[in-house]
Amino acid sequence: MKKVLVIGESCRDVFIYCDALRLCPDVPVPVLNVKNEVDNPGMAKNVYMNIKSLMDDCDVLTNDNWYEITKTRYVDEKSNHTFFRVDTPHNISRIDLSKIDYDYETIVISDYNRGFLHEDDISEICWKHSNVFIDTKKELGLWVKDAAYIKINNVEYEKSRRIAEVPEIANRIIRTKGDEGCDYRGKNYPVNRVSVQDVSGAGDSFLAALVVKYVETKSIQESITFANECASKVVKQRGVTVI
Repeated sequence: MKKVLVIGESCRDVFIYCDALRLCPDVPVPVLNVKNEVDNPGMAKNVYMNIKSLMDDCDVLTNDNWYEITKTRYVDEKSNHTFFRVDTPHNISRIDLSKIDYDYETIVISDYNRGFLHEDDISEICWKHSNVFIDTKKELGLWVKDAAYIKINNVEYEKSRRIAEVPEIANRIIRTKGDEGCDYRGKNYPVNRVSVQDVSGAGDSFLAALVVKYVETKSIQESITFANECASKVVKQRGVTVI
C-alpha cells in the first residue's frame, strides 16, 4: 500500500518583490520597480511539495490546468509588505471521483473551495477511506463527520462554530491559532515564538508535517508538536516555501 495521496485544486503562487520609491504623479499609487520574482506551486500542490520534502511516497490528484491559474503578490522587498494581489480568473473542473485510487494509507483533502471538490465529493471520499485529513475553506457541515481529522484555523473555526462544536466533529478538529499554537480535544499545543517574515503557505506546511508524522508514528499528539515546529520554520522565510 502506498503512503499518502493529496487531493485538491492547485495554482501557481507568484511573488514579485519590488522597490516603491515614489508615487505616480497622475494617480496616488506607488510606482513599483521589480527586483525579483519567485514562482512556486501553490494550494494542494504546495501541500504535496511539503510532504515530498519529508517523505518520497506521496502523490497528488489535482486540476490539470493548475499552471494556468496564478495568485500574484506584489511585495515590498525591504519590508515584506504586500502592496496588492492579482488572481487570474479560474475555471476548474470538478473532480472525477472514478479516478481516485484508494490504495493509500492516508488521503489528504486540501480544498480551497474553487470548484474541484464539492461537499458530497469530500463526504464520499471520507466514507470510502478510513484515514482522511481535511483542510477546507468551506464552512463545515455534517459532510465532514467521517473524516479522521479536520485541520482548521481560527477564522474558519468561527465561521463553522455551529458544526465545529458538535461533539462527534469537535473531537476530530485540530484548530491552529497562529502564535498561540493549536488546540486539540481541549488541550493547547504551544509553539515557539519566532520572528515572522511571511505566513503564506504556513497552513499547508503544518498540514503536510502533521500527516507525515502521523503516518510514521500513528500519534496525533506527536504529529501536532512536529507540525508546530515545521510551521515555525516556514514563517521565518519569505513567500511560499517548503519545510
